This record gives sequence, structure tokens and C-alpha cells, in this order.
Amino acid sequence: MKPGRKDRQGRKEVSSWYDIFEDWELIESSFAMQYNIRLVEAEDMDWKEFCTLLSGIMPKTPLGQIVSIRSEEDKDMLKQFTKAQHEIRNSWRSRHNPTEGMTEAEKVKAVKEIQELFARAFG
Repeated sequence: MKPGRKDRQGRKEVSSWYDIFEDWELIESSFAMQYNIRLVEAEDMDWKEFCTLLSGIMPKTPLGQIVSIRSEEDKDMLKQFTKAQHEIRNSWRSRHNPTEGMTEAEKVKAVKEIQELFARAFG
């Protein structure tokens, strides 16, 4: 999902910390690791199921680890990042500004939605 895209109802979508094309290898390896599913062999998986499984990728998978690096905001955690982690985070953010074009109210709403999502997932 790219920043500033609209959903079917014309609302602005919240940006994602991964790109399905750019991160395909991470997605494949994460599905194999977490679900024991090889996507190249999953011919009968429909799009809705794929999206559902992708949204449930956990932090300890290859995609989850990269997303954690890209989305980190905690200054204390950032101080502990390696040079490589900073390069991953900065490279992504220079190409994908997740808040570009968002009002302050939209940013606050997006953060609340993410917090609610994590509360439901890890409650």
C-alpha cells in the first residue's frame, strides 16, 4: 500500500511498512516460517486468504523483523540500532513517507487504530 492511496470509499488508507512487490522474498520466507506454506506451491489460495495470513505475520519472521526496523520510533531503541538497521530504516523512509499528506487528526487516528489492532492481537 502506498502513502496517499484511497480505499473504495474514498478514504485515505493508512500506509503500510511493507510493499508486496519490493518485499516478496520476505513475504515468501515468512509464510514458510510461520505457516509452513510455500507460496509457489499454494495454487489454491485465494487473495482474501493470502491477505488475511499476510496481516497476521508475526514479528519474529523475516518480514516482521524488517517491518519492526522500518517502523521503530522509540528514541532509546533507535540508539541501539546497528548501522545496517539504520540504513534499512532510513532507506525505506526516504522512499515511503507514511504520513505524507496526512493531517494531524489523521495521524492521531492512524496511531489509535494501530494501538487498537495491537491490543486485540496481543491484548
